[in-house]
Amino acid sequence: MNDQSRYRQLANLTRIINTKLDLKEMLQAVTDAISQEVFQCDSVGIYLPQEDGTFRGFTGKPEVLNGMTLDMHVISPEDDALVREVTKTNRAVYIPDTRSDGRPSDWAVDSFLIRSLLAMPIAFGDDLYGLVFLFNYGQPMNITGEQRETVEAFVNMAAVAIRNANDLLRKENLIQDKQLLLDANSELSRAETMDQAIQTCFRHVGQLLESDDPAVHLLDPVAGKKIKPAHLAKSSDMSEDEWLRMHRAQLNDLLEDRMYQDSIRTRKPVYIPDVTKDERPNKDICRTFGIRGMAIFPMIAMNEILGFIAVPNRSGKIVEYPQTTIDLAQSIVDMTASTLSNLLFIEKQEMIINQRTKEVTVKNEELQRVITELESLSREKELILKSAGEGIFGIGLDGKVTFSNPAALKMLGYSRPEELEGQSSANIFRGGDSGELPQLNDESDVFHRKDGTVFPVEYDISFIQEDDQIFGQVVIFKDITERRYLEEEIKYYAYYDSLTDLPNRLQMKERLDEALENAKRDDEQVAVMFLDLDRFKLVNDTLGHSFGDLLLKEVAKRLSEAVPINGIVSRQGGDEFMIILLDVKNREEVLRAVSKINKSFAKPITIDDHEIFIKNSIGISMFPADGDNAEMLIKNADTAMYHSKEVAGGSYYFYDEKIGKRTIESVKYENALYRALERDEFTLYYQPQVDLCKHRMVGVEALIRWNHPEEGLVSPDIFIPLAEQTGLIVPIGEWVLREAVSQLKKWHDKGFDDLCMAVNLSAAQFEQGSLHRIVKQVLAETGIRPELLHLELTENQIMRNTDLAISTMNKLKELGVHLDIDDFGTGYSSLGYLQRFPLTTLKIDRTFIRDILLDEDDRALTDTIITMAKNMGLEVIAEGVETEEQADYLASHECTMMQGYFFSPPVPARKLEKDFLTNDQGGWSR
Repeated sequence: MNDQSRYRQLANLTRIINTKLDLKEMLQAVTDAISQEVFQCDSVGIYLPQEDGTFRGFTGKPEVLNGMTLDMHVISPEDDALVREVTKTNRAVYIPDTRSDGRPSDWAVDSFLIRSLLAMPIAFGDDLYGLVFLFNYGQPMNITGEQRETVEAFVNMAAVAIRNANDLLRKENLIQDKQLLLDANSELSRAETMDQAIQTCFRHVGQLLESDDPAVHLLDPVAGKKIKPAHLAKSSDMSEDEWLRMHRAQLNDLLEDRMYQDSIRTRKPVYIPDVTKDERPNKDICRTFGIRGMAIFPMIAMNEILGFIAVPNRSGKIVEYPQTTIDLAQSIVDMTASTLSNLLFIEKQEMIINQRTKEVTVKNEELQRVITELESLSREKELILKSAGEGIFGIGLDGKVTFSNPAALKMLGYSRPEELEGQSSANIFRGGDSGELPQLNDESDVFHRKDGTVFPVEYDISFIQEDDQIFGQVVIFKDITERRYLEEEIKYYAYYDSLTDLPNRLQMKERLDEALENAKRDDEQVAVMFLDLDRFKLVNDTLGHSFGDLLLKEVAKRLSEAVPINGIVSRQGGDEFMIILLDVKNREEVLRAVSKINKSFAKPITIDDHEIFIKNSIGISMFPADGDNAEMLIKNADTAMYHSKEVAGGSYYFYDEKIGKRTIESVKYENALYRALERDEFTLYYQPQVDLCKHRMVGVEALIRWNHPEEGLVSPDIFIPLAEQTGLIVPIGEWVLREAVSQLKKWHDKGFDDLCMAVNLSAAQFEQGSLHRIVKQVLAETGIRPELLHLELTENQIMRNTDLAISTMNKLKELGVHLDIDDFGTGYSSLGYLQRFPLTTLKIDRTFIRDILLDEDDRALTDTIITMAKNMGLEVIAEGVETEEQADYLASHECTMMQGYFFSPPVPARKLEKDFLTNDQGGWSR
């Protein structure tokens, strides 16, 4: 009977979970099932995790304990050893008698008179979703093994319910984000004016970032391509006129603001939650508008900056937006930029058409006046006829020419009226004889000259009549050869690039749309390749734009010759080109095309005695795998191209949603990096650490360099991230440690036995279990004193897993080595929080030292760090000291330990010995 009851309970819980009821109802059903199974327990409570690491009561029985509702109960792993044990081990703990066990919180035991207690984690795999507590007030619960297994089954059902609720919430958020993008895209596609598009963007971005004050700053070509304030959202409590006036009063060009400079440089959004803690925003502007935080989004179309969408936070509170929200807002801004670009193009075309239409209308009006005046052939009219600029000739009822004016004779190739008059008009209209009168019309056609050649004309035929009697027809025409040429030229430049004669962006879009329709019908693949020239801006800036134009022409020629017969090449603008490959069988075919393109650039381009080697970066998207429409394929190819630009030129990248593949250059560096250790290609440079008051070098920091056999010295910014991605950072880090300590031993043997050595540890090294053993072994092998070895960690390394960090640091501290915090101030910790760690030295990050003499915030923060660190008994070293004034300021504020270019850049060991390790034991002088 008991088994059947449990099965029914489990089945009932399964049904409740699958019906997707409210989470509180589902968890209440779990607590009901548990209380029925363990009838001896007086209370069952489920606690869910909070953002601050505590757990708050969510549901249970009874609803009120000790005069408080369950949601007023908060428990913390820091204060409660039992909670800490359950969350850390992810296992249940049963305490039959709390009087003989010190783990439960004394406050909880005394407040609720708890006699026995069962604490269980609500977990699924490694994910902890909450805690369950069962306890009894009087006698022990005496929970049997069978009851405990049943309770665990019920708790597992609770874990499934919470996980399902979390998954449903995530899916709903994703659907909401996608719907927001669809709504924004739909509204933007219907926008007929720039103001409609901008206000649509304001509404959606403002809703996303919960701001009523989005604004747009647009590029003003008339003002020297400066970024000028343009429009403010209608939802703002500030009027647009007032907003514009306040901007004009304080800022001439937004590009003077470093936030906008960073956004242009990275082509990414910039978000600063607290403008008072960041040196980039214009402080005067922020104070004027009451701005606490600021987000700016670049508007980029066809690789050109159109302007920025700025979203200020004027609430007075600091607001942190998730990266996904920032990315979503940028997507809306990108769609808006594309819409504005299209509207500008359409507006330009309409201006040309309106101008031409106006010209034609004026001419037609003139022709109509002439026709009216020629209804009667008087002497006065004959004079007008002869002086008219349009060609005029008459046709009799027999179809022969009866009269003509000088303009008609000239355009038709006759020298005298007698040569034309009496001839069949069919010679003019059709180039042959015909006795019929031409049909009455008013259109563009061709007329035949005397020599048989033709020319385009615009003509009008009217009857010559009096009352109802028709005597013939009069033809008025003009040569529109030049106009046709202009129309063809306008049409050509609407679809072709004027510099390279390649199809332009508009024509390529139409051809891609057509290619995709054919590919869908015939079940074929299409490849879109987005190509960008590397270092083209340098060529323009160095040799001039005219030289750059000649270079682009040669690039277009080589691309046209290199692409296969099923390829189409276009220029998208600037130094960007797009290639479509039709009826592609597989990726190998695309790679052959890429290889042929790269081969075409293997030889230098010679222009005006200059030899230029051009490299390119190519992004590739495939239909249908990477998109089913032109916009998506072009966007994904562009994304892949920017990914390929992260490595050296001549690389390509296939679009991948997870951005998981490495480019050719990345693989090259990775392969070389695997061999660098065994080939002894790494070397260490050392930067002195100086005590300014004692005028002595007291230590050095070891910094790794890679001497690549072909590329020379490779920047650590390139190979360190690659080493971290591949896991090579662990053996490389161990080599650095051994090499640095060995060098320190050599200097000790020369008599400089008080010199310290600082070595940086990577996150992967710090978290590996063998770090303590390796450091101990190195100390034993060299025999140096442990206190002379400083191991440097960043704030973010130790904050990733504080419990693991404290354990590892305590083990290292037991060896006697010193532990330093590097780049302090750039992470997420605080000085108060650092009291938990066994630290020796704190290094102030160079970003605070750089403007310490100019920026009040940097000075105040630096002074605070120095004071508090001294109070905590920590040594302080200032990094990035570059001037004597910076050094004197730091020394006057009790920070005498420094390193930076003012003393010396990182140098090889031999040069450091020569410059610093002299007979006076490491002396230094200004």
